[in-house]
Amino acid sequence: MPEPSQVEAEPSSFRDPSGYIVQYRNHLYRKVRKCYQPHYDHLMSSGLYNRLVQENLLISHEEVELAELYEPEDYKILQPFRVPFITYPYGWCFSQYKDAALTTLKIQELAIEYGMSLKDASAYNIQFYLGKPIFIDTLSFELFQVEKPWVAYRQFCQHFLSPLLLISKVDLRLGGLNRLFIDGIPIDLAQKLLPFSTKLRPSVYLHIQMHAKYQNKYADATDIQRAKQIRLTKNSHLGLVSNLRNVISHLRLPKEFTEWGDYYHHTNYTDRAIQFKYNYLERFSQQSIVESVCDFGANNGYFSRIFSKRGILTIALDIDPLAIESCYLSSKDSKENLYPMIIDLTNPDPSIGWHCEERQSIFERLHMDLGLALALIHHLTISNNIPFEKTAKMFSDACKQLIIEFVPKSDSKVKKLLATREDIFPHYDQNHFEQVYSNHFEILEKTAIPESERFLYWMRKK
Repeated sequence: MPEPSQVEAEPSSFRDPSGYIVQYRNHLYRKVRKCYQPHYDHLMSSGLYNRLVQENLLISHEEVELAELYEPEDYKILQPFRVPFITYPYGWCFSQYKDAALTTLKIQELAIEYGMSLKDASAYNIQFYLGKPIFIDTLSFELFQVEKPWVAYRQFCQHFLSPLLLISKVDLRLGGLNRLFIDGIPIDLAQKLLPFSTKLRPSVYLHIQMHAKYQNKYADATDIQRAKQIRLTKNSHLGLVSNLRNVISHLRLPKEFTEWGDYYHHTNYTDRAIQFKYNYLERFSQQSIVESVCDFGANNGYFSRIFSKRGILTIALDIDPLAIESCYLSSKDSKENLYPMIIDLTNPDPSIGWHCEERQSIFERLHMDLGLALALIHHLTISNNIPFEKTAKMFSDACKQLIIEFVPKSDSKVKKLLATREDIFPHYDQNHFEQVYSNHFEILEKTAIPESERFLYWMRKK
């Protein structure tokens, strides 16, 4: 057996008795327990695995012989394809949620066709790769039983239907409730939050209203046993999937606009200034060797995509749900290596779940070669009272190099921020910015942006 320090169990996979993920010598492996053997064998022999992989719905894996990893209860050791970057549902925009939900339903439909069913419909089992959702949990399939209700139906509604309805019918920001509820937004909570007019729709009444009442009715052991006696047909299962797909397919974003959702149509940049920034970053992407980039405050990903189009792993973060919506929609069919996420840098995603280890914080996941902070520093410092020392430390923790744009007080955008509040920022100037950032970074280049008073800085972490 290897030394304990060489094998590290992945904290996010300990709940499944069928198997779990371990890290060993910088590789991921999935252990398949003997109790899951009949389900795994059917997945592989029925043609379902090949079908899902061919249609880019499920990550591929290889069966490997690693005697040093085997334990008595193990049946197989798999080496799965490793998704380059992990995102969580509470960082998704509406269309990411919607595409992830429809992908899960497509997988369930195919699974039934091949004599299997999803026993787990968690949104955390969906990740995004080259702009498309893909299922990552190979052990979420079980042998299909016609009479048995879909065991993952409640979980699907909590992880997908509840947040989609709340985003579509109430407020864009409510998808973030999944950060509070690790197993999805409770159905009874969604029922209380949805407007009365929405509850009258037959599909919503069925999957939310009736579902919530059903959960209350079958709350004790006796009633649960009665519920298990319900007999279903294969067509009933397929009908449920079809109905859920129809509900979700027809959901749309509410007709509202957030502050930065249309930023580039309401900027104080001249066309020449924007083109200068674009050309600067494009030259940098061609001349520098970077494998990963994080665009802090990416808006719709206009500058992020300079790097993702070149195949560079690019994380696009922004606080605005509509900006990330635009970023995702513009790249999802392009097979770019781009990962848009809704993130509030003043209150970023923490580590959550059991022992605060199941889901990593955003800064545990960010170890980037390059960070971009374009037209951002004034929002952090002046809008949110975050001093230069704090932002410099944050960027140095996340990336090895930094391209940051300094926006002076004389800029019209900063004047707008200060128009309705007292100027309590005597140290917000270019000299102090350079002094503070020099504590964490070596300033390699300083470039004036034409037709503006702004500057671009290229820095390397000390």
